[in-house]
Amino acid sequence: MSHQDALVRSWSRNAEAWTRTVRGGGIESRRLVTDAAIVRAVLERRPERVLDLGCGEGWLARALAEQGIDVVGIDVSPELVDAARREGGGEFHAVSYDALAGDPSLARGEYDAVVCNFSLLDEHPVPLLAALRSVLRPGGALVIQTVHPWIAAGEGPYQDGWRTETFTAFGEGFAAPMPWYFRTLESWTDVLAAAGYSLADLREPLHPNTGRPASLILTCMMQMTLLPGKSAV
Repeated sequence: MSHQDALVRSWSRNAEAWTRTVRGGGIESRRLVTDAAIVRAVLERRPERVLDLGCGEGWLARALAEQGIDVVGIDVSPELVDAARREGGGEFHAVSYDALAGDPSLARGEYDAVVCNFSLLDEHPVPLLAALRSVLRPGGALVIQTVHPWIAAGEGPYQDGWRTETFTAFGEGFAAPMPWYFRTLESWTDVLAAAGYSLADLREPLHPNTGRPASLILTCMMQMTLLPGKSAV
């Protein structure tokens, strides 16, 4: 089984445990820092319509809907999409990233912001991010929150490569480990440039207990033209 297939499979197998953990506030960094950080970063864009890409069980869509924002959530896991629909707060659809990259109309309209909250976990996100340029309205932004590479590298080498999340720190019920692709800060900037974006803002929300970065938030705008030597495919 490929890393990509195992990644997709893990979200379906872990959907119930993930939903329970997120809704129960079982991840300290999210509870204390990163949930509020991504909501704040999106609200600062003053969007009317947002695409929540990799929406999971829908918590971010609900938080934005409470602020009067129209939200569409997309996730590869039908189980997570079902959980999101039961809670409401947005319009939710099960769509794979590959399908969306091939047909951006599956995003169902145009948006003031596309948000990827810890949801870009594959090795090759450029085709997807490039395709999403077509659903961003003029002046729209791509907002990405991801693990902070300097922290997430841990004892491993600071270089791109596949890692494994076992969910042991998140409680019981997780049935499958999740492969995910570690990316350095330099690699992130290369991905964004290749997909046709320029970095408008970079934030490092700090954990209140450790004083260390809890995540990395990248707010990106569409380039009028791609950088020399870069490609969006």
